Amino acid sequence: MINVLVTGGQGQLASCIKDVEVEYDNLNIIYTDSEALNICNVSQVQSFFKSYDIDYCINCAAYTAVDKAEEEKELAFKVNAEGPKNLALACKEHNVVLIHISTDFVFDGTNREPYTEEDKTNPISVYGASKLQGEIEIQNILEEHFIIRTSWLYSEYGYNFMKTMLRLYFDLSTSSRQAKLSTTTDGEISVVSDQIGTPTYAGDLAMVILEIINRGSKAYGLYHYSHEGAISWYDFAKAIFEFSNILINVNPISTAAYPRAAKRPPYSVLNKAKIRKTFNVTIPDWHIRLKQILEGL
Repeated sequence: MINVLVTGGQGQLASCIKDVEVEYDNLNIIYTDSEALNICNVSQVQSFFKSYDIDYCINCAAYTAVDKAEEEKELAFKVNAEGPKNLALACKEHNVVLIHISTDFVFDGTNREPYTEEDKTNPISVYGASKLQGEIEIQNILEEHFIIRTSWLYSEYGYNFMKTMLRLYFDLSTSSRQAKLSTTTDGEISVVSDQIGTPTYAGDLAMVILEIINRGSKAYGLYHYSHEGAISWYDFAKAIFEFSNILINVNPISTAAYPRAAKRPPYSVLNKAKIRKTFNVTIPDWHIRLKQILEGL
């Protein structure tokens, strides 16, 4: 039996891991939240690792409030950099393999072709900088690690763009019914159209992570994983409503027209050649998987 610790156990990726773990009878997975295991508390981390016989640690814990991080820089770095450092130290001491989840926000978005693992990082937000520092801390401490950068995660769980769009539609349609409005559609929304990336279903990432563990791979290092394709948030929103058979006007707007506290990379498509070749994984196209997920809902 392989013992696996999952931090951030109530988040969307951990929830997806719970869904797919049933396919792996050889895995015993322990899920923890910040109350059970505060990764920012080095003594608590060390104590936890001494108390449990762990083979792998999947770090899903993260500070993900991108805009709020601009004001809470210290907290963002504490969770996204010091936390992974504490885990890496404990993993090194107890011979545990660390699988850490990172982000496309480590890039500045000036590329016009998918980013490889060798491309220069240059985060333009506190969130991106804190996640990059977490990568660096792990790489400096622990050889036995997998760092997986991903992008635009969505699922049935937690807070994500897909659920936000569906919630906005529900709120708009409810308001229309209450006001007794008669329209051909249920309102309209505006979505940024000049930020390009790739939506990624968290359940597919969860499956890749568990497959790496199941194979006992020692191909440690940095990897990119997202679905195939390159679209804008506007395209993503339109597809969500189309696949949900929802009639709503979606208007494209520029990033400048929708100012946020944190800058976003205008282009953050990830190159998946390395992870595909190393682990022979099949990566679905974004729109095929999104349609399947929405049909399932």
